[in-house]
Amino acid sequence: MKSNRKIRKPISNKTKTLLLMLLPALLLFVLFNTIPLITGAFYSFTNYRGYGSYDFVGFRNFSDLFRDIRVGKSYLFTFKYAIAGTILVNVISLLLAMGLNSKIKFKSTLRGMYFLPNILGGLVVGYIFSFIFTYIIPTAAKALNIDFLSNSILASERWAWVGVLIVGVWQTVAMNTIIYISGLQTIPADIYEASAIDGAGKWCTFKKLTLPLLLPFISTNLILSTKNMLMVFDQIISLTKGGPAQSTESISYLIYRNGMEGGQFGFQSANAVVFFILIVTISVVQLVITSKKEEQL
Repeated sequence: MKSNRKIRKPISNKTKTLLLMLLPALLLFVLFNTIPLITGAFYSFTNYRGYGSYDFVGFRNFSDLFRDIRVGKSYLFTFKYAIAGTILVNVISLLLAMGLNSKIKFKSTLRGMYFLPNILGGLVVGYIFSFIFTYIIPTAAKALNIDFLSNSILASERWAWVGVLIVGVWQTVAMNTIIYISGLQTIPADIYEASAIDGAGKWCTFKKLTLPLLLPFISTNLILSTKNMLMVFDQIISLTKGGPAQSTESISYLIYRNGMEGGQFGFQSANAVVFFILIVTISVVQLVITSKKEEQL
């Protein structure tokens, strides 16, 4: 009689090695991502202050979020910053990528220089720009009799967000530029040659050929830059600390400040859960829209 038992093949040494290499990364991901996420979601249903005992309050923290004026202001600032930053980052990155992908001297050196801001830490960059905005620019403006720059832009409730935006865009452009360069290098040169033979101008070639062929890379950059801009934190803590008068208080900074130092751990955990859902939703919507456009090509 034939046996119905299936003979299991032994796991190869190569597979075991790959699993062992994957295990440390998986453990770190679970330890520093999954467990904090689950813990934060748990505390969002409590009145935990970050210490001592706590009680379950159900969905009260979530309902209070929609009545908190300070939370509303932080969301308005964050989305204003993210929209402006995402547009600027992608426009500047694409222009730089097209310039660096053309036939110019020292192209590799320039690419390395443009990527440098992405290597530097956000806090380091923020403190450097804080010194520039607070001392160097006002001093130069006074010498040149430029009144509107004679005071630090970071001290203005109206314009402080622009200073934060400049730093955020300057640092984010680096990675996006590299991604766009990679995308441009995948476009065959024959296409541009055929376009030139047909008499198409530069703008027509860019609109009809370059943009459609770059759409997968544009999609990636839009999702990455939007996420990074929405989660702005380092620039806030190093430049303005949410001021002046809470005019540059981002959601991430508010969660950190009031959750860790203000005794609102449970309440800000609920804020973090809502913020996480928003970021995931926005990313999925962006992915669906760009995927549909890619299918239409």
